[in-house]
Amino acid sequence: MGALLWLLIPVVAALVAVFWSTWAMSNRKSGDIAELAGYARFRAAMEKEHSASDPASDAA
Repeated sequence: MGALLWLLIPVVAALVAVFWSTWAMSNRKSGDIAELAGYARFRAAMEKEHSASDPASDAA
């Protein structure tokens, strides 16, 4: 009986891990599309700030 109890512990832990990983993956956003859109906004903001605040680049 003691051996069955010890075997039950890893089985329960595995089930908890499966449920947790399923829940964690279900809360994800759309993935790469959202990341790429955010990166494009970042690049546009950096280019706008760079061109507006650096008059030396216009002189060259």
